[in-house]
Amino acid sequence: MAVVASAPGKVLMTGGYLILERPNAGLVLSTNARFFAIVKPLYDEIKPDSWAWAWTDVKLTSPQLSRESLYKLALKNLALQCCSSSESRNPFVEQAVQYAVATAFATLDKNKKEFLHKLLLQGLDITILGSNEFYSYRNQIEARGLPLTPEALATLPPFTSITFNTGESNGENCRPEVAKTGLGSSAAMTTAVVGALLHYLGVVNLSSSKDQHQEMKDATDLDVVHMIAQTAHCIAQGKVGSGFDVSSAVYGSHRYVRFSPEVISSAQVAAKGLPLQEVIIDILKGKWDHERTKFSLPPLMTLLLGEPGTGGSSTISMVGAVKKWQKSDPQKSLETWRKLSEANSSLEVQLNILSKLAEEHWDAYKCTIENCSRLKSDKWLEQASEPKQDAVVKALLGARDAMLGIRYHMRLMGEAAGVPIEPESQTQLLDATMNMEGILLAGVPGAGGFDAVFAVTLGDSGSNVTKMWSSQNVLALLVREDPCGVSLESGDPRISGVTAAVSSVHIE
Repeated sequence: MAVVASAPGKVLMTGGYLILERPNAGLVLSTNARFFAIVKPLYDEIKPDSWAWAWTDVKLTSPQLSRESLYKLALKNLALQCCSSSESRNPFVEQAVQYAVATAFATLDKNKKEFLHKLLLQGLDITILGSNEFYSYRNQIEARGLPLTPEALATLPPFTSITFNTGESNGENCRPEVAKTGLGSSAAMTTAVVGALLHYLGVVNLSSSKDQHQEMKDATDLDVVHMIAQTAHCIAQGKVGSGFDVSSAVYGSHRYVRFSPEVISSAQVAAKGLPLQEVIIDILKGKWDHERTKFSLPPLMTLLLGEPGTGGSSTISMVGAVKKWQKSDPQKSLETWRKLSEANSSLEVQLNILSKLAEEHWDAYKCTIENCSRLKSDKWLEQASEPKQDAVVKALLGARDAMLGIRYHMRLMGEAAGVPIEPESQTQLLDATMNMEGILLAGVPGAGGFDAVFAVTLGDSGSNVTKMWSSQNVLALLVREDPCGVSLESGDPRISGVTAAVSSVHIE
């Protein structure tokens, strides 16, 4: 019986840098780009002498990278030993497997333990697949002589194999081996594997995305997935990040405040030799103090993501430079962070007002958004003909002003720290985007840099943006917001045909 689970990639709309420190919040949107994990038994039946076995087999396949790794998993201390060549190793999946199996051992009661043992003796066959949207296919599109448009991206088959960045492979500053679009592939992959394994081993009961529209009555299962995925991801990364990417992979779009890093410290110690089952109990009982508040984009608004023609800038070195600046100029940096934090809150407030207006006065809201989608922002106020429409326009303009404030302070911070948070080339592109008809926001997501740009468009105004971006050598991706977190899938996504992204994007 195969279990298939998926988890979404993310776009951090506000909260870059600040989100690393409590109590600053960030707005994170989950997307239709999803990582899938398929877990099934490696052997149909248990071999008669297997009761005495101290190890079981684990096979990990990543078809897009044409990689397959074989492991032995020790059933006593859950150590994982790789039996294949080291270059195909994936630390995120390795930690996900160890932590998920340890969770099953630590939490299941005696009668379920026998079932667990049988299940593990059949071996674990794990396949991971990432939506095309996680990876950069610019080169393939250009090589095929196609224009830089989402329509060209949509001609690629789902789960296309991934090309490796060429270039000096021994160079210190070598680009990552696979060009990525910055959607948090490692967090989505870790979460999908943890979710699929915990469901397969009977620890949690995941729901399908169709069932998630009903409000989360009981998030305890998701909380378990969250704690284990966060821990596995931190250990694999070798550092405790803010965790917003794993959080949105588990819960979908929301407003996030990070957990205190100490909650994972027992796992960091364990990496040095404590038995995993004991660590797991500490982690599950730990004081997870992250905050998650409901948030998603208001109705009739679309998230667009664009990929400029430069492969990813390194987030780690940018964060390092900002931290260094904070130490060297505490007064100025505190002031900048305070103003940035105020602008972030202001954007959140205006978007929440818009969601509330949509809920309470749908006709006035819909009519205003449709009118504004055809006009530049300086003409929006003129078309509001009654108080409710006026309120909608004021909130739209308030959101725009907040975004301009966020961009201004992010640029100041970049200049002070000597890193390109919003480089000049991005500034020109974003200004041009925000001056188009029907554009609410445009900015650099997350830590900024040259990786990506995002826009939030009103009504049907998005197609003009993709054309303008294309003329500026920026490829608009097929990524959209999808507020659904980790979920159970009905089958192998390669068989169920079109990927979510393509089916949800209207191609003209």
